[in-house]
Amino acid sequence: RGAVAAKGRVRRQVIEAFLDHSYFLKMPPKSLDRNDFNSLLESVRKLDTPAAAATLTAAAAAAVVKGAEHFPAPASRLLVTGGGRLNPVMMRHLSRGFPCKVEPVETAGLNGDMLEAQAFAFLAVRVLRGLPTSCPATTGVAANVGGGQISRPDA
Repeated sequence: RGAVAAKGRVRRQVIEAFLDHSYFLKMPPKSLDRNDFNSLLESVRKLDTPAAAATLTAAAAAAVVKGAEHFPAPASRLLVTGGGRLNPVMMRHLSRGFPCKVEPVETAGLNGDMLEAQAFAFLAVRVLRGLPTSCPATTGVAANVGGGQISRPDA
């Protein structure tokens, strides 16, 4: 958890180019396509593994910090969930980028391994009920849209 990134050197020019993407200037609501940051992947492809891991870890943290510029008020506390909270390199980058406490979500009594699964379960129930999974206020889509489909094994 972060061991490879800890051995590498962050390529600042890659981070600067990544943060120059127009997505970071756009006000929420907004969303991305999975191919929107292919240039970041291309930028690290030729780096050795530790440098690539260090740079990608720093890029992920920098994206969070940059996104916080759109918060209506400065954060008084940042709770981190998912695997990043277990990565000391990621947590260090985030801590440097925020003037507030940066802590694993467990400090608030939540299970950081379960939140993503719970979010997907919530979306699955919305699909089952025919409810939208995205709307203009959350991602900027033109109208409410559903996502996914129910797939049942043959009996």
